[in-house]
Amino acid sequence: MEKRCSSELLPDNKGTPIFGVVDGRDSSRDKKSKVSSVKLGSEMKQAKTTRKRGVLLTSVGLKRLQRAIRAVEIKQNNGARFSLDELSDRIKVSTKTLNRLWYSSTTVDRRTLTLCFKAFGLELCEQDYSMEPELEENETTEAFYSSLDLDDKPIYPLTSIVKGSFIKLQPQNLEFSCSYPDGPVPLNSCLYIKRSPIEELVYQEITQPGSVVRIHAPREMGKSSLVLRVLAFAHRQEYYTIKLDCHQIDAFCLSNLDQFFRSFCWRLATELGIDPQLDTHWDEEIGSKLSCSFYLKNYLLKQIQRPIVLVLERIDRLFEYPKIAQEFFPLLRSWHEEAHQDSNWQKLRLVIVYSTEVHVSLDINRSPFNIGLPLRLSEFSYEQVEELARRHGLEWNSRKEASQLMSLVGGHPALIRIALYYLACQGMTLEQLLQEAIANGGIYRQHLWRYWTQLQENLSLLEAYTQVVTANQSIYLDPIEVYKLDSLGLIAYEGDRIKPRCELYRVYFAKQLSRRQDAKRRRKEEKAF
Repeated sequence: MEKRCSSELLPDNKGTPIFGVVDGRDSSRDKKSKVSSVKLGSEMKQAKTTRKRGVLLTSVGLKRLQRAIRAVEIKQNNGARFSLDELSDRIKVSTKTLNRLWYSSTTVDRRTLTLCFKAFGLELCEQDYSMEPELEENETTEAFYSSLDLDDKPIYPLTSIVKGSFIKLQPQNLEFSCSYPDGPVPLNSCLYIKRSPIEELVYQEITQPGSVVRIHAPREMGKSSLVLRVLAFAHRQEYYTIKLDCHQIDAFCLSNLDQFFRSFCWRLATELGIDPQLDTHWDEEIGSKLSCSFYLKNYLLKQIQRPIVLVLERIDRLFEYPKIAQEFFPLLRSWHEEAHQDSNWQKLRLVIVYSTEVHVSLDINRSPFNIGLPLRLSEFSYEQVEELARRHGLEWNSRKEASQLMSLVGGHPALIRIALYYLACQGMTLEQLLQEAIANGGIYRQHLWRYWTQLQENLSLLEAYTQVVTANQSIYLDPIEVYKLDSLGLIAYEGDRIKPRCELYRVYFAKQLSRRQDAKRRRKEEKAF
C-alpha cells in the first residue's frame, strides 16, 4: 500500500481552496507553479465568461491509482483486470464518471477523485490532480491563452504534439462549422462521433509500460481522427508524442535496409529535439537492426524521463517492401517483449495503424500483428448516424431518414459525413441526394471516380472487383487482390462471402463495368468491319 500524504491547499481571499495547476515541467519549479496557479485564478475571475471549476487527474495521480488497482487485481482477482462495471461497483461511482476520469476528457469534483483513491487504500495528494477550467460556449482556446502572461502559457517542446490539447474543448459547446468533410475530424470539432469503448481502451492501454495498440480498419473509417485524440490524450499525460506516416518515407529509404533504419532513427531523434549523432552510435559490424535497437534504447530512451507514444500510421505500405517488412516488424515485437524486463523499453508505447490484413510472410512468433491491444473500427450504427445528423442541425424525427441514407452507403463514416454536409450546408433534400447518387454518383461522383481510376490502372484488380460486383454467391479471389480491395475499402464480408462495401458501390461500379464492356464490344465490331 502506498504511503499516505496530506493535501496542501492555497486559500484565496474568501477561504476557498485553490489547487495548484501542474505545469508539466520539472519538480524544481513547483513553487513557481503554485504562484502561477494563484495568478491564474485571479486573472480568470476577470474574464468576461464564467468557467466551471473541477479537477483533472494528473499523470502522477493516474500512475499511483493504476499501481494500486493492479495490486488489488493481483491479490483479490487472480491477476485478472477489473471491468469498468466492477470498478464502478467497488468505487461507488458511475461508469460514465470513470470514463471521464480515466482519459481526462472533462473535470470531475474532488470528492469523486477522493472516493476513487480511497477505494484502493490511497489518500488523495495535491500532485494527483490539477484544477482545470471548462470553457464556456463563447470561449476559445486562444481567448484563454490571451488571458495568461507569457510565462504561464503551456510550453510544447515537440513539434509532434497536437496544438490545442492543453485545454479539452467540449464538443457540445462548439458550433457546427459548415466546411467540406475532408480528412480527419479536428480535435475541437463537435462532429467527432465516439466509438465507445474504443477510445477508453486505447487511452488506458498507452499508459501501460511497453504497450502496443493495433488500430485496424479500411480507408476512411476514422483511424486518423482517433489517432489525433490518442496523441492529444498522451500529451495531457505529459508524454512525448511522435506520429510517423509511412507514406511519407522516401522510396529510396525503402529500397535499402540500412538507409531505412537510419532514417527511422534520425526522425525519432529530431522529433524529440535530440541531436541524432547517427554516425557516433551506428555500428556496421553488428548490422542495422541491432544498431537501431541499441540507438533507441541506449541513446534516445535513456535520455528521456517520460514515456513516448510512437504512432506508426499507414504501416501497411511496408507490406509492399517484403525485405523491409520481414526485418522491421519482428524488431517492433522484440521491443515490446524487452519491455517486460527493461525500464528503458518500458517508456516506449507503440500504436500501429493499418488498413488491411497482413499478407507478408511472417513467423507467428515474430509478428507484431498478434500482440498488444487489437482494435478494429466498425461502421456507424443507426444511433450514431442520427446523433451526427443532430449535430449538423438536422431534425430527423424517426429512424426513417437514417435508414434511407444507410440503405445506400451503409454506416461508412466518410460517406455519411459527405451526405450530412450537403443536407445541412448545401440545401439538398435527402430524396434528391439519394436519386442523384443512384443515377450517376451524385455528390459521391468524385469519391467514386477516384476508385474507378485506381481500378482501371490495375487490370487484375479490376477483374477481381468485377467478379465481386456481379457474383450472386461465394467466389474465390487471389488473396493479394482481396488484400488490395480491402485496403481500398471497396469490399465487405458477409460470412464467407465477399461483397461490395455498400449498395452505392455495387450500383455505380456495375454501371461502369457494363459501359466498359459495351465499349470493348463496339471496338471489336468496328475492327471486324
